[in-house]
Amino acid sequence: MANPEFKVLLIEDDALVADMYRLALVAAGRTVIVATDGEQGLRMASEEDPDFIVLDIRLPKLNGLEVLSHLRTNPTTSDKPVIILSNVGDPAMLERGGHLGVLEFMIKAHTTPSQLSLRIAEHESWLRQTS
Repeated sequence: MANPEFKVLLIEDDALVADMYRLALVAAGRTVIVATDGEQGLRMASEEDPDFIVLDIRLPKLNGLEVLSHLRTNPTTSDKPVIILSNVGDPAMLERGGHLGVLEFMIKAHTTPSQLSLRIAEHESWLRQTS
């Protein structure tokens, strides 16, 4: 079973999509907090100290790549593991995300909530082994 103290910040502006992924992560034993725009996501990343961040690209106020850039320049969030979960598959965005240290880029249309949960568990296991 997953560590319930392992907190995931889900930054997603579509309430239905956010709830679908949140429910799967909670069912897998995770603590999940949701931000609905880029500014709120940045604030919550600093205040809530999540262990993992799932980030959409198309967000109000700040887009996902702007959020990621800010996360990487802030000492309290610079090393937070991030998965981008988006339907935006633009190669330039993928490349920029890679340069900013994204662990993985997942396409929503091809990613079930249980697949996301499994990938987070795999990354968590790897992170525990390397720390």
